[in-house]
Amino acid sequence: QVQLVESGGGLVQAGGSLRLSCVASRRIVGFKSIDWYRQAPGKERELVATIGYGGNKNYADSAKGRFTISRDNAKNTVYLQMNSLKIEDTAVYYCRAGALLGPTEYWGQGTQVTVSS
Repeated sequence: QVQLVESGGGLVQAGGSLRLSCVASRRIVGFKSIDWYRQAPGKERELVATIGYGGNKNYADSAKGRFTISRDNAKNTVYLQMNSLKIEDTAVYYCRAGALLGPTEYWGQGTQVTVSS
């Protein structure tokens, strides 16, 4: 069983920055992709950013130009650097890893990000 542990969330003022971390219990190069999702109160969970097996990156339109996803294979960690945070970025942020083969996916427990005015 793979475990993903997120950290780095917190309370920040609008315009500020946070860096989220997702630490996996096994080598992250063994996943098809690792993604960051978020879910705001009363809203559906949405994809924020993804980094694929080959290092390719994709972002939601809301994250482009402000968020950066990266990984450190030696630390089995994926990061989400969030700059110029907006109040609407307030949500619980989740890390998800997709198995290299098949539909299996793993989720972390989430980390709360709250952006205040």
